[in-house]
Amino acid sequence: MKKHILGISAYYHDSAAAILSDGEILAAAHEERFTRKKHDPSFPAHAVKYVLTEAGISYNDLSAVAFYDKPLIKFERLLETYHAFAPRGLGSFVTAIPVWIREKLFMKKMLRDELNKFGKASIPLFFPEHHLSHASSAFYPSPFEDAAILTIDGVGEWATSIIGYGKENKIRVLRQLDFPHSVGLLYSAFTYYTGFRVNSGEYKLMGLAPYGNPHSEEFKKYKEIILNELVDIRDDGSILLNMKYFSFATGLRMTHDRKWEALFGIPPQKPEAEPTQPYMDMALAIQQVTEKIVLRLAKTAKKLTGSENLVMAGGVALNSVANGKIIAEGLFRNLWIQPAAGDAGGAPGAALACWHIGMNQPRTASGNEDQMKGAYLGPEFTDREILITADKNNAVYHHYEDFEPLAAHVAGLLDDGKVVGWFQGRMEFGPRALGNRSILGDARNPEMQKKMNLKIKYREGFRPFAPTVLEEDIPEYFELDRPSPYMLLVVPVKKERCTPEPPGYSSLPLYKRLYHLRSDIPAVTHIDYSGRLQSVNRKTNPRYWSVISEFKKLTGYGIIVNTSFNVRGEPIVCTPEDAYRCFMGTEMDYLVMGNYLFDKSQQAAGEQPTGFRTEFDPD
Repeated sequence: MKKHILGISAYYHDSAAAILSDGEILAAAHEERFTRKKHDPSFPAHAVKYVLTEAGISYNDLSAVAFYDKPLIKFERLLETYHAFAPRGLGSFVTAIPVWIREKLFMKKMLRDELNKFGKASIPLFFPEHHLSHASSAFYPSPFEDAAILTIDGVGEWATSIIGYGKENKIRVLRQLDFPHSVGLLYSAFTYYTGFRVNSGEYKLMGLAPYGNPHSEEFKKYKEIILNELVDIRDDGSILLNMKYFSFATGLRMTHDRKWEALFGIPPQKPEAEPTQPYMDMALAIQQVTEKIVLRLAKTAKKLTGSENLVMAGGVALNSVANGKIIAEGLFRNLWIQPAAGDAGGAPGAALACWHIGMNQPRTASGNEDQMKGAYLGPEFTDREILITADKNNAVYHHYEDFEPLAAHVAGLLDDGKVVGWFQGRMEFGPRALGNRSILGDARNPEMQKKMNLKIKYREGFRPFAPTVLEEDIPEYFELDRPSPYMLLVVPVKKERCTPEPPGYSSLPLYKRLYHLRSDIPAVTHIDYSGRLQSVNRKTNPRYWSVISEFKKLTGYGIIVNTSFNVRGEPIVCTPEDAYRCFMGTEMDYLVMGNYLFDKSQQAAGEQPTGFRTEFDPD
């Protein structure tokens, strides 16, 4: 009889559940996709029900449940930190500690109470450490027999970064950086100071950084201040933060705002305000400092392990610009990054740690293929469920008996400048839409970035879009010698495709630079002539590959725009109802669900959809 292990990440942000069957990842999903609450931190009841359903088992059939960190050690860290910084932090102490004593200190009972809603069997509970869960999520699904392991995030229990080594079914921790000295929290402090939300706006900060002027005196000043006043970077990549400037250890904010304002000469940016040049320069400064730290950590990992392979996880591993610099540095022959590198990935990571370490089960690497199945691990919906949504909303649609003519038609729509919602197969696990819950556009269209940001996504105009390219065509468009299936590498666009910078380019206003025609694929060429690409393998996602292939037959370009199927402030769509509602609430032109094509211009008159239908509501 197969052994099934349920992995859970919860109670901080991005709660998720995953399930293993004899070590194979069968399913994984974010709780937010079901509840429609972005970054939902609650117990992942909907996700648990889904993964159990996908595995075809009940809760009572489980062999174990694994939670992604050790709450008691985290509580110990909180108490010791408040003691060390006393009398500072009294307000934070009064806010946080009663919650811990009332709830999180008794995490085991909380989990049991939630799990008992699914079944009454006494299933063993495992609590691997936070960074061990990250390390397991990075190494065990990777295609490598051995690998250096690098995990970097805000903080787990004590650890903020670890360097490890994985071989066969074992993981050894070789170096550990402890709280409060954290690369993730340093980056989050600047996320807050530049006006974005911590734990969700870090990718906005990364996208803003290229608008900084690397030749300006302000940028040079900011970078020098960071290196001389805020952080001491050691040769091995470990860091020491100057805690007199940070309040995250005991306060309710990331920074001591008055001290930062005196240091940098600018106040904290108002939340979601239009960014101005000083904050762009600040974003570039912290991005370059972060890249410096990550590269030094990677060099230390290489020195300590001697491995040709590097695997990564933790929130900072989602910094795709830094990841691209690791590739460019040539430190390792191979790099693999967990596509759900943040805390959601702790769910499969905890389950894998339980299976391989806790139960001492062997591991089988699979040559060149990883074990994440393209990250297509979420729910899939039938034609019947699509038709129920269509009928409920009086929608007009056309059904294609065969997929090939539909793919060719969609390629023609993209060539005509249309924006298409694309809903197929199993939902992606992780923060990136990878061709099953995506919005598609023409990468050649110079108006596409503006249209998709302002009329489809309803988000900041400076935000870049990712290119999806046929795996075999990567060398035609990018300076990259390997696949990038999970949209986790930012690399340069081929120089021969780029147009020269106009005089004074770095000093031009934001939107003058943004709408400069930088290449023959302008919708996916960022301000610094780079792209965060996703490559599509014909075997991994044949339908998505087919659409891009048809687009290439039509236009000569095996590349399109891919952005997640959602609008600002909402999670990626999960169900057909979610997709239809998003489609009708934006200026998308067409929606494809399965073999059904919905044309907004032909939709029947009637009320717009107002609610979501969730398929896996727990009883």
